[in-house]
Amino acid sequence: MNEDERAELDRLVPGPARPELSADRHRLLRGHLMSEIQETGPARARRGRIGWVAVPALAGGLALALVLSSGGEGAPASPPQARQSAQQGATALNAAPVGAAQLLSQAADTAAGRPDPKPGKNQFVYIESIGAYGRVGLANGESEMNPAVRRQIWHSVNGSQWGLLKQERRPGEPSVDELPRESGDPRPAPRADGGIWLSPIPKPVINGPTYAYLAKLPTDPDVLLKKIYEETKGAGPGPDEEAFVTIGDLLREQIAPPAVSAALYRAAAKIPGVTLVNDSVDAAGRHGTAVALEREGMNREWIFDPKTHEFIGERTVVVAEGKEIGPPGTVTAHSAILARAIVDQAGEEPRRKDG
Repeated sequence: MNEDERAELDRLVPGPARPELSADRHRLLRGHLMSEIQETGPARARRGRIGWVAVPALAGGLALALVLSSGGEGAPASPPQARQSAQQGATALNAAPVGAAQLLSQAADTAAGRPDPKPGKNQFVYIESIGAYGRVGLANGESEMNPAVRRQIWHSVNGSQWGLLKQERRPGEPSVDELPRESGDPRPAPRADGGIWLSPIPKPVINGPTYAYLAKLPTDPDVLLKKIYEETKGAGPGPDEEAFVTIGDLLREQIAPPAVSAALYRAAAKIPGVTLVNDSVDAAGRHGTAVALEREGMNREWIFDPKTHEFIGERTVVVAEGKEIGPPGTVTAHSAILARAIVDQAGEEPRRKDG
């Protein structure tokens, strides 16, 4: 990454409104931002948090072509009154259309029925994913999808230990390298596999959580949504989208107790403008139903298994005419979750089931 790119990323990523994140956390955010830049202008980028460094890749060795959507129209912008009500955490608000609210309710029921993992304080949350994002501004003026990459991340359950990130790097792509080491550097020794150590999290927040932090979140959806609006106030392009993206971040690369996961889905159903997408495809090629929130002609979708209603991935797709990046149906980013588990140490992978 050259100096101009660094300066541009610094300009695009706003400073946090809450306690400062560590240097490696900021590096993760900037890497995630690279995956979210869908056009040459800064309006397409948003502040990342615990998300992808180059969008998670969840199925090994996939060569993904540009995918076209078969469903999902842009939702109308929510009126100022609805935005204000949601931001204030109005308990009676349920702005999602019936179809989207029903799907999120089904996802909540599925989450609530999962066994509680009850991890030990010294264990780690493990998430494996794949993902790809579109490149724009090519010589021919068109865009295309980058190859998918695999991503593995380990989060300390209570934030007291060093986490770990391992992600494939595409040729010519800016890397998220280890910071230079100086005398007295507390980090563990560099890893031969190229994994990057992530700092402990002594003071977790909603945009930089631990399992232990999530376990203490309210399980009342109205109270939880109000907290999310309060904690993310002033961030992102608007309160509703920032709340939607925050919940999506928590669903993507964390594990939470079943009651909290269910509350997150039920809280999302109360965000104005959330709509149903009948058919969406994740980075592993799996079809599912989705809920989406539209902004500036782009749908940000959460994809669910149509039978189990498990969260399986995400997609960003053009839904409006006249976008420089492509016609409606053009996918600009997609991901898929391949595995979630609790393991005993950073770098440990869960045992694979035979077959």
